Parts: sequence; C-alpha cells; structure tokens
Amino acid sequence: MFLKKSGCSVRFMNEIKDAYGNVLQNGDTVFVIKDLKVRGSKDGLRKGTKVKSIRLTDEVEGLTGKIDGMKGVFINPLYVKKG
Repeated sequence: MFLKKSGCSVRFMNEIKDAYGNVLQNGDTVFVIKDLKVRGSKDGLRKGTKVKSIRLTDEVEGLTGKIDGMKGVFINPLYVKKG
C-alpha cells in the first residue's frame, strides 16, 4: 500500500484528503479555509473563496480549479474543505 504524508494531507493510492479528512475527487467544489498569498498577484485568496470543478494533480501535490479572476493556481489540500 502506498502511503505518502506531507503535513496533514495523507495520500493512499492517489487518494487526496482535505484539511478535515474528507476524500477529494475531480469535479468537487471546495472552500479555502485560510487567507493565502498568491505569487504574481496583488490579491491573494481570501478565507471562504469558492474553488469550483477542482482537478487533482500528480505533478504538484495539490489541486487546481476555477477561481474567479485567477488562472493556474495550485492549492495544497491542507488549506481547503469540501463544500
């Protein structure tokens, strides 16, 4: 069984969990639980920002999705909760 742990996000055979332990899947909607700074942007992601239609990535441990006004933002699952 493949186990990889980084911070609080634990992955079992490509299973990515959010900050509260809920399993995330492609197409889910999640909410940011902490204000995050985004490189290259004067505005960051505010707590409560909705991220729609997430895609789980293998290259970078995290996810990406549709965020109003931003493109190509990778977010660590430690900072989101399933909505």
